[in-house]
Amino acid sequence: MSTTTFSSICFNQVFLRKGEVKNRNQKVKPNVGGASVLSAKCMQSSENNKKEVRIGLLGASGYTGAEIVRLLANHPYFGITLMTADRKAGQSMGSVFTHLAAQDLPTLVSVKDADFSHVDAVFCCLPHGTTQEIIKGLPRHLKIVDLSADFRLRDIAEYEEWYGQPHSAPDLQKEAVYGLTEILREEVKSARLVANPGCYPTSIQLPLVPLIKAKLIEHGNIIIDSKSGVSGAGRGAKEANLYSEIAEGIYSYGVTRHRHAPEIEQGLSDAAQSRITVSFTPHLMPMIRGMQSTIYVEMSQGVTIEDLYQQLRKCYEGEEFVKLLDKGVVPRTHNVRGSNYCLMNVFPDRIPGRAIIISVIDNLVKGASGQAVQNLNIMLGYPENTGLLYQPLFP
Repeated sequence: MSTTTFSSICFNQVFLRKGEVKNRNQKVKPNVGGASVLSAKCMQSSENNKKEVRIGLLGASGYTGAEIVRLLANHPYFGITLMTADRKAGQSMGSVFTHLAAQDLPTLVSVKDADFSHVDAVFCCLPHGTTQEIIKGLPRHLKIVDLSADFRLRDIAEYEEWYGQPHSAPDLQKEAVYGLTEILREEVKSARLVANPGCYPTSIQLPLVPLIKAKLIEHGNIIIDSKSGVSGAGRGAKEANLYSEIAEGIYSYGVTRHRHAPEIEQGLSDAAQSRITVSFTPHLMPMIRGMQSTIYVEMSQGVTIEDLYQQLRKCYEGEEFVKLLDKGVVPRTHNVRGSNYCLMNVFPDRIPGRAIIISVIDNLVKGASGQAVQNLNIMLGYPENTGLLYQPLFP
């Protein structure tokens, strides 16, 4: 077998689990015959040669940046060649996050000193308000997934209203694709710039969009009660996030004014093809990671709980990361910790005609970095589960 042929075979395969090989354009099939030997050789080749896609990670010193590094440690095609962190410039990633000390990573540099000549794609994990100017200045050949909120809202006037500053890259906003992967997969495929969804909007839109599209629930009187681990507030030192402020209590915040509200309503309104306004209240929980959204809805005339359940089953049947649980099973944040999964279920309310939907994700993975990797996989033509088959950490 020639080197070219061998490399081509390696390029077109993703190793999912023992005994299986997946072609970039095929469904998973059982491995047979000598394929296991070939898989081992391809994996060895991947380890001995530079990875095919050179990744730049902007804002590597935050939690989402660290999660990108953790997830890419087992990605067969994505290799990090550039990392920025202005306040940590000159340091190693291992000194910033000791749990990543075993990884062979480039030294952190400031954004102004970043060299993109050896980068093919970028994960941007910078705070909102700073990302627009930076992405505007990046080379046009780069594929970009932005984890900030800077390109999520299509209406730049709405962005200014909720984020308190004018949008500085309106032309780029027109180009950006909202990356709720399971709902907008086809749009993501052809995108150059993807706006990665927020954590709350991901946990809320995944169960609601299919039901709204199928006209199974009323658009009015949607009540959303969401709870998040403290890591969702970021790594910066804030008084409100001190242990003594968070432990042994629940904190409701952003009441009626949380910045994810317009993002949620934008997605639900798109599904309904009419304006939807929701009642959304987030809560900070005394836990590190995890997110649960409990959603109260009114069913359309003549619709039953079984109709809602079957619609969600139909929509997500065969999906890798969105799972409808068996009837009666309550989703728990413990069951998605450290993974890219979203678990959901639907229950009858005691009030006739109403239903309760519960959805859980890991806010740092499916709610941020995991979905970002999933999106970039799609943008570059790789199976979207590549590097993301980490199972939840339990107990």
